[in-house]
Amino acid sequence: MWEKINKILQEKKTTMYAVSKKAGINQNVLIDLKAGRSKRVYFDNMVKIADALDVSLDEFR
Repeated sequence: MWEKINKILQEKKTTMYAVSKKAGINQNVLIDLKAGRSKRVYFDNMVKIADALDVSLDEFR
């Protein structure tokens, strides 16, 4: 999951901090994914991340 999010972050030239603020989620959601401490994200958070990155949920499949 993190690989897909990271790829989009790089393409959009944005940061985890900016996305977390725009999505209204705790930055630790993304930090835990990156560090491998979390393998899953709640669906509502995934929707918020997708909206913040301006991509569809299909991008995370």
